[in-house]
Amino acid sequence: MLGPGFLFVFRVHLIAATRSSSGTTNRTEPSRAERPVMNESEGLRFRRQQRPQVLTDELHEHRYKGPGTYSGKVFQVTLLALGGFLLLPLLVFVLILESPIQPDVFTLKEPPQMKGCWEPNLKLREAQRLFEDQIIGPESIANIGDVLFSGTADGKIVKLIGRRIHTVTRLGKLPCGSTDEESSCGRPLGIRVGPNGTLIVADAYLGLFEVNPTTAGETTRLVSGGQIVAGRKLSFINDVAVTQDGKKVYFTDSSSRWQRRDYLHLIMEATADGRVLELDTETGEVTVLMENLRFPNGIQLLPDEESVLVAETTMARIRRVHVAGLNKGGMDTFMDNLPGFPDNIRPSSSGGYWVAMSAVRLNPGFSMLDFLSQRPWIKKLIFKLFSQDVLMKFVPRYSLVAELHDGGICTRSFHDPNGLVAAYVSEVHEHDGSLYLGSFRSPYIAKLDLRKV
Repeated sequence: MLGPGFLFVFRVHLIAATRSSSGTTNRTEPSRAERPVMNESEGLRFRRQQRPQVLTDELHEHRYKGPGTYSGKVFQVTLLALGGFLLLPLLVFVLILESPIQPDVFTLKEPPQMKGCWEPNLKLREAQRLFEDQIIGPESIANIGDVLFSGTADGKIVKLIGRRIHTVTRLGKLPCGSTDEESSCGRPLGIRVGPNGTLIVADAYLGLFEVNPTTAGETTRLVSGGQIVAGRKLSFINDVAVTQDGKKVYFTDSSSRWQRRDYLHLIMEATADGRVLELDTETGEVTVLMENLRFPNGIQLLPDEESVLVAETTMARIRRVHVAGLNKGGMDTFMDNLPGFPDNIRPSSSGGYWVAMSAVRLNPGFSMLDFLSQRPWIKKLIFKLFSQDVLMKFVPRYSLVAELHDGGICTRSFHDPNGLVAAYVSEVHEHDGSLYLGSFRSPYIAKLDLRKV
């Protein structure tokens, strides 16, 4: 019996013989002089073409091995089925899960280009931090002489003398420190100096208060938080302004649906349920002056005391609400289409108004809130998947403050891209040649010397 080695050798010789005979049939060998001249590379290619091939069973198997085999296809199908099996319950869960917000569709104009008065700069980085890690969330600032006052995230009203912090009073009750405790602890926001040297404080949950800083913080509640006014609850009292004689106090209620701890829900939902209200301090009566605003925030009384400026944060604009005189009850626009979302408004020494913006609408650039304004389904999906604390990490920390004058004219602006020195700016309070920058989140007050910028 012939072994497999003999058959292999015989097959090779047979193939070689066949090719040799077929290559010489009816041909005469040309002489060396008649042979074509080939360079080295052509010769190498010619020799490779003439190299005999060995046919084996292994060659056939190797040629058809690869990802297209039956076992490979089975693996791919199994992997896809497993992925679908794992993702399908998650998808179903996301679809049936109710979103905490019901966003409105609204339109913002294309942001103004960042040039001229809005030209980006680094001037806010010239500021210095005061009381760093000693005070949390000093949203608003007021002064009596050289003594500064502010409210903090843990419900206290404090006075700042030199480098020392003194507690004037606490509006709520302990414990404090978490968002769940905020409604009972209190969250002081807007703060102003009244005509008698007292402080008028707007607490987001507890209401409006008059605080006497010279008598151990004696406190009088002017308006109760949560009370019903014109059929709707005061859920998010924000900022306050008071007339020189103290007879009228104007304040904003940012929403009757959302509380301060859910401010990002309010911004994303863009609900038009905010109001401007008036308190008559002699009668205690509270009336609604303007409603259907989208997140009314900071408020500033004009010198004639017939109008107030109101920052309508969600719409990136400032409205003028007429609170007295022939136009009482009317409203117009003081400045439209700001390059950021305005917070508090305070007077400047030059007759204008300082406006703080803790989030901007860069142009050129990309504004997430502008993008989402007409895509409510994306907002719903985002709030199904992420908490407010997680979403805040994705908000760019770009701080911008600007000085505006009547007619919507910007005269100067100071920037801190990435918020490296002054972050989450909520208010600009000018005193003695410096700007004191409040923040709704940061653990410090920033001070900017105007002589340096």
